[in-house]
Amino acid sequence: MYKSITILYIVCFACYVFFTRQPDYLDGEKSPATIHFVKNAPGKIEIPMAVFNDGHKQFSIDARYFFRELSEGEKLEVIYETDHPEKAVVYRFWGYWLTWGELLATVLIYIGLFQVAVSVTKNPTPEAVMDQLEYIPEKKKRYDE
Repeated sequence: MYKSITILYIVCFACYVFFTRQPDYLDGEKSPATIHFVKNAPGKIEIPMAVFNDGHKQFSIDARYFFRELSEGEKLEVIYETDHPEKAVVYRFWGYWLTWGELLATVLIYIGLFQVAVSVTKNPTPEAVMDQLEYIPEKKKRYDE
């Protein structure tokens, strides 16, 4: 039972991930990009920016993400919607398909729902136990007559 519930939960999460990406995977355009580090004015911290061209204009987007290491001049791909290329994102598994917030939330939701299911079915009432012990399946005919 635990395996089937886990498989069902993973399938539901995969469907959620596939259909909720922004920019949309199916309608989005992919473009090659190059990483360039730019110093921001207030703290003078170098920020990796992905620079790409949509065919008409050059754009640069923030390429930072939790647990993602980038180096100067690194080639990668960005995905964007043609109407809003300024809202592009780096097309990588970690950061586009799987984000740390969604991963953490899905683990917590799975554990919470699993604990609820276990607590509901763990200690049945004596009446429920008697009903299960006294249950006799009735014989059914193979074909209606």
